[in-house]
Amino acid sequence: MPNSHGTFHWNELMARDVAAAKKFYAETIGWTYDGMPMPDGGTYWLAKMGDQPVAGIFDISGPDYQGVPDGWMPYLAVDDIDARVKKAVAAGARVMKPAFDVPGVGRIVILMEPGGAGVGWITPAN
Repeated sequence: MPNSHGTFHWNELMARDVAAAKKFYAETIGWTYDGMPMPDGGTYWLAKMGDQPVAGIFDISGPDYQGVPDGWMPYLAVDDIDARVKKAVAAGARVMKPAFDVPGVGRIVILMEPGGAGVGWITPAN
């Protein structure tokens, strides 16, 4: 996975019917999956080609995600998430989910660009 500032680092499918999404990508692309328990319950699905992680699948069927459409969330690698978020907000972005740490993965924030598109930014863990 690239870790260079400004490059796409990860993609995550936000899906209400995770079983159907997993089945679709398994049958059409050949993905296999490893489940990872989430701190708040539920499972994060790591999609793989062979042994290589290629994407994640995140369940948005709960009430916290009412009104959020199924879709892909891209994550851009950034060198210093906290400093970059300040620049993003000054440039008109809105913070949708404040920066948080995922052990072994990195520091993540979810933004809405001034044009309305959602995007995740991540300072990857070393």
